[in-house]
Amino acid sequence: MSSNVSTSRRLLAEFVGSALLVTAVVGSGIAAAQLSPSDVGLQLLENSIATAFALAVLILLFGPVSGAHFNPVVSLADWLLGRSPRTGISGLNTLAYTVVQTLGGIAGALLANMMFDRQVLEIATKHRLTTGHLLGEVVATAGLIALIFALARTGRAGLSAAAVGAYIGAAYWFTSSTSFANPAVTIGRMFSDTFAGIAPGSVPGFVIAQIIGAVIGLALVMALYPDVASHADEVVVPHNHNPESTEKQLAKPTVLFLCTHNAGRSQMALGFFSHLAGGNAVAYSGGSEPADGVNSSAIAAMAEKGIDITREYPKRWTDDMLRTADVVVTMGCGDTCPFIPGRRYEDWPLPDPAGQPLEAVRLVRDEIEVRVRRLLSDLGL
Repeated sequence: MSSNVSTSRRLLAEFVGSALLVTAVVGSGIAAAQLSPSDVGLQLLENSIATAFALAVLILLFGPVSGAHFNPVVSLADWLLGRSPRTGISGLNTLAYTVVQTLGGIAGALLANMMFDRQVLEIATKHRLTTGHLLGEVVATAGLIALIFALARTGRAGLSAAAVGAYIGAAYWFTSSTSFANPAVTIGRMFSDTFAGIAPGSVPGFVIAQIIGAVIGLALVMALYPDVASHADEVVVPHNHNPESTEKQLAKPTVLFLCTHNAGRSQMALGFFSHLAGGNAVAYSGGSEPADGVNSSAIAAMAEKGIDITREYPKRWTDDMLRTADVVVTMGCGDTCPFIPGRRYEDWPLPDPAGQPLEAVRLVRDEIEVRVRRLLSDLGL
C-alpha cells in the first residue's frame, strides 16, 4: 500500500472491516440457527464457512489501506515485534486500532441484530468460561499470530486472505472454543444473545487467553524466523505506519534486483549492494518464479567474500518494491520481469548459477561485484 494513506482512512478501514467481520460471524450464526434449528453441527459448519469466506474477502478489501488487522492482538503483536527495528505500527496507532476495532465489533453485532429483526441491543447469556475453552483460545490465537507473521517473513503476505480465512474456518472445528482468537470480536459477540454470542462474564477470561496465545505465537515465530521483526510492516497485508521511517527510506536511493528464481544472481547482488552501500541506500530482490531456497553455491561463494546471505529467502517481486525502486536491475528474467515507465533499468546478462559448480559461481559472483560497485558509483555512493 501507499505509505501516504492518512490515519483517518486507516482507522476507518479497521472500524468498518471489524464491524463487517462481526456482522458475518453473528449474522451467519443467526441464519444457521434459523435454517438448521435441530442440528448444532450443521449450524457450526454454516457459521464457520461464512466466517472464513467473509474474513478472506475483508482482508482483500481493506488490506491495502490499513493492513487488515481487525484484531487488537494482531496490532499489539505488530507493535511489539517492530519496536526495535521500527518496522511495525507505532504505539499510538496500536491504541487507536484497538479502540476502533472494538467499537467496530460492537457495531457489527448490532447491525446483525437489526438485519434479522432482533432487539438491537441485547446481551448474550451463553457462558463459555471453562478450562478447555480458555486453552482453546490460547491455541487458536497462538496459531493465528504465528501464521500471519510467518507469511510476512517468508514474503507470502499476499496469501494472507486465503490462509487466514482457512485457518479461522478450520479452528472453528479443532478448538473447543470455536476460535474467537480476537478481543474485538469477543467483545462484539457479547452484544447478541444468539448462537454466536458470549456472556459478559466469559469475556475477560477469553481476552486474557487470547493475549497469552498471542505471546506464545510470537515466541514461536521468532524461534523459527529470528529476523521476523524486520517484516512487521507487512502484517497482515503489507503496509507502513511509520512515516518517519518511510521518509528516511525515500531519501535514499532504492535498487531492486530481479531474476527468475531469486535464488542466486539477485541474492548475490543484494548481498554485495547491502554490504558495500553501508546503509546509504536501500535494496530489495525478487523473482518471477521464486525457488524453494537460496542456491547453496551462491551462499558459499558469498561467504568467501565475508558476506552472509543465509538468512535471505527467494520471494516474488511485489508492486510495492517496484513503486519504491529508483533503479531496477534485471538478470535473465526476460519478459517476465516487470516494467514501469520512468524507472531506470539495467539488464545484467549473467549466467544462471543454478546447478553450476562453485568455480563457475565464483565467476558470476565476481562479475556481480564489479557491476554493483559501478552502480554504487553511478548513484554517488
